[in-house]
Amino acid sequence: MTTTAPARQVFRLPDLGEGLTEAEIVEWKVAVGDTVEIDQIVVEVETAKAAVEVPVPYAGIVLKLHTEAGTVLAVGEPLIEIGAAGTEADIAQTPAPDVDSDVDPAAARYREEEQAGSGNVLIGYGTGHGSGRRRRRRGPATTTEPISVQSAAERQADEAPPMAAGPAHAPRVISPLVRRIAAEHGIDLAAVAPTGPRGVILRRDVEQAIARRAELSAAPAAEPTATPVPAPAAVADRIPLRGLRRAVADKMARSRREIPDATTWVDVDATSLLTAKDELRQTRPDLGIGLLALLARICVDGLRRFPELNSSVDTDRAEIIRHGHVNLGFAAQTDRGLVVPVVRDADRMTTAQLAAELARLTGLARAGKLPPESLTGGTFTLNNYGVFGVDGSAPIINHPEAAILGVGRIIDRPWVTGGAVTARKVTQLSLTFDHRVCDGGAAGGFLRHVADCVEAPSVLLANA
Repeated sequence: MTTTAPARQVFRLPDLGEGLTEAEIVEWKVAVGDTVEIDQIVVEVETAKAAVEVPVPYAGIVLKLHTEAGTVLAVGEPLIEIGAAGTEADIAQTPAPDVDSDVDPAAARYREEEQAGSGNVLIGYGTGHGSGRRRRRRGPATTTEPISVQSAAERQADEAPPMAAGPAHAPRVISPLVRRIAAEHGIDLAAVAPTGPRGVILRRDVEQAIARRAELSAAPAAEPTATPVPAPAAVADRIPLRGLRRAVADKMARSRREIPDATTWVDVDATSLLTAKDELRQTRPDLGIGLLALLARICVDGLRRFPELNSSVDTDRAEIIRHGHVNLGFAAQTDRGLVVPVVRDADRMTTAQLAAELARLTGLARAGKLPPESLTGGTFTLNNYGVFGVDGSAPIINHPEAAILGVGRIIDRPWVTGGAVTARKVTQLSLTFDHRVCDGGAAGGFLRHVADCVEAPSVLLANA
């Protein structure tokens, strides 16, 4: 007895691990009518921890995409519907959200960018195209009516009730991208002539208004004939707090609510540390040891001497947990925002191994390919915010950790050496710590040890 595969199979958003309960649709890699294979990547989603590419467990024809880019789905909700071969008739009854290959590329780009809920627009990725090759299945050759291709904004406009034209009505703008462009250039949407269906203002309408204003500003100024009217205030742009941005906001807010933190800082002469870095680069360039790796090595040594700072607090049991290993987190700026990859068992690594792991994780973070497990489990965080050109800060502890070390920019400053004032490479170190796990003595001792190692890297050899 043979069994046949169901004509329709609904694939639901799977459990992505790490306790994640929802994800935002970033980009569909397929469209209705495409042929997919088992384990083919069909969509990219963004969780609170990372961007994840999701494969489909079925093979067949894409019958339906259950949601658009920018939508947040809970685990278990319908994601995509796959039909067995021979179900092309069902596709003809399903509105196609994608464009046909015969459509002008510029028009296609407009349609993609003006999707009302596009996550690419809202979270700052910029609108892009999927890397997978799409195979469009066409309807029967006997069809004589032209295929209607509409963007999500146009379809939404067509379904909306008609509005009477007139100055009493607010301009109709569906796309957040259009509102943002208008706001950035100070364009009054009420003065823009719409060209979209049912009076919807499209991106090209705003761009034309920007171009007309540029032409007018370039023309010779004419004598004023009337009292000038003040330009209207720019329209506020509302950006949903989703994905990584929301996760960061929740964690920082929780840190401020739960942790009684205190910050201490010290200025240090980093001239010898920079000299050691340059010497390592010249004698062993193959090791790739940079400033961040040296600072990480110093942090690990300090945590060995002051394990109080390598702790967390279990508030439910009223206990301090001193970790038997150092999972060193480090702040990394990416296109998706600030993330904190974690170097696991950093206390068991050499400086060269630390450098290699820091480089590997940084590369994955900037490519948006860090797995969720690489962003959890940290016991202490190092934040080199000096790369942003700032001298100091009071960094917020990365909950549930107990401390974070911040490093400011290294610049030439006057410094007293041997009774004489000379120019030295000086930086500021800031330590924010949980006052529940230790007092100022331990925190100051850790910071002073780190400062001594920065000023005289040979101190590390005495503790190796």
